[in-house]
Amino acid sequence: MKILAVADEECKALWDYFTPDKLEGVELIIACGDLSRHYLEYLATMAPVPLLYVHGNHDESYDTRPPQGVICLDDDVYVHNGLRIAGLGGSCRYRTGAWQFTEAEMKKRINHLRGKIDRHGGIDILVTHAPLHGYGDMTDLPHRGFTAFSVLLDRYHPQLMLHGHIHLNYGCSIPREQQYGATRIVNCYERVYLDVDAPAPKPRPRLFASLLGRNAL
Repeated sequence: MKILAVADEECKALWDYFTPDKLEGVELIIACGDLSRHYLEYLATMAPVPLLYVHGNHDESYDTRPPQGVICLDDDVYVHNGLRIAGLGGSCRYRTGAWQFTEAEMKKRINHLRGKIDRHGGIDILVTHAPLHGYGDMTDLPHRGFTAFSVLLDRYHPQLMLHGHIHLNYGCSIPREQQYGATRIVNCYERVYLDVDAPAPKPRPRLFASLLGRNAL
């Protein structure tokens, strides 16, 4: 499955200089925060596929005027063509305002989300705004990641963790991708295209041993 993931800065190639081939084959769009509401609505209009988003720390305006035609993934699990996708937006709290959390507050959100994840039998993609601490974040509090995310990665081993918040133009040493165990961590600043393997279908339980052979009387 081809996924377009976006974050933090509106991509001029998709917005100002759009051509249809830039969305060719895309089956799902995921937004990792800090993007204009109008940009999300535009992408949802141009691509007839679901667009999922989490809040960035600069997305307070979404709370009073959310983007239309898209799906908020925060604190929830969404399933698309078998892919189970969970979302946790926001950043470390560094000032007053919405969509900023202490480490303890994020742990509480994760504990609530785990019930939904367990009901779906796990997740394939974790979508966040902030990164995992130690994996592509920075040393200052506004750009520090959350240690608590490791709980989800260690327990469910998703294929992907997608995040934003750390702009790649902050420095040449900032990686686009890293690996944490079985999970590929991708910084989705501006835009990135990803090919994701759909999970193997679970075998259906046999109907009471084919109704006891049907012929047995």
